[in-house]
Amino acid sequence: MKILSGSELAGFIKERQAHQVASLAKKPQLLIIRDNDTPAIQKYVQLKIKYGEDIGINVIDFYAKDLNEIKEKIDAANGNPNINGIIIQLPLKNSEKTDDLCNLITPSKDVDGLGENANYDSATATAINWLLTGYDIELKNRKIAIVGRGKLVGAPLYKMFKDSNLDVSLFHHGDDLTKLKQYDIIITATGAPGLIIDSMISPGASIVDAGTASENGILKGDVADSVRTRTDLTAITPVIGGVGPLTVSCLFDHLIQAATNG
Repeated sequence: MKILSGSELAGFIKERQAHQVASLAKKPQLLIIRDNDTPAIQKYVQLKIKYGEDIGINVIDFYAKDLNEIKEKIDAANGNPNINGIIIQLPLKNSEKTDDLCNLITPSKDVDGLGENANYDSATATAINWLLTGYDIELKNRKIAIVGRGKLVGAPLYKMFKDSNLDVSLFHHGDDLTKLKQYDIIITATGAPGLIIDSMISPGASIVDAGTASENGILKGDVADSVRTRTDLTAITPVIGGVGPLTVSCLFDHLIQAATNG
């Protein structure tokens, strides 16, 4: 069984990015805006800060006290030529405002690719595509299931795969997940720990677990531990170091493009 390690692939990408950044006349800057301080949020923000340091990019972490402060920060950063990329670290406390806030970011600076008019595809969706491609997981003529239709993963990945004429289905909250046994590739991103259990998975399946939640202070994915002990799967992401590292790599790829294009 293959272990789909995003960390391994990200190492090669990071080396290339460091050379690209070194060739730029000006050090790029990324602004992260958040209003949440959960363990999962802290983990991903720190990961991005460290990644930026490693390749020569300055990452600014801004904690906003309310929605108005988020809007003001986006507006100021849109007009600041020294800020090359802006991301809103999700989820927000007021998640119903996510779309409106993402759409306030100037398209050329929307390096997470979450706004309607962003110049880039979703970083997380792209990372999953990179991960599967990097480990030679064939997508054509395979039945693909995406569990969760969130803005970060499910919705943009479904569109990406549909646009590529792949056989993909999107499972929503409340759908019958026992039907996942009919699928060759399962990508899940619900943030519901242990949602995907052993009886839902057929032998030979490939699984990408992009779900992240905190349970008693421990970060958990959507896939139950019993699934990970199986030896009859084709491939699965590790508990840590699967999609996350490649998402960060993709995000910084977009940032470098933004800085290069001025």
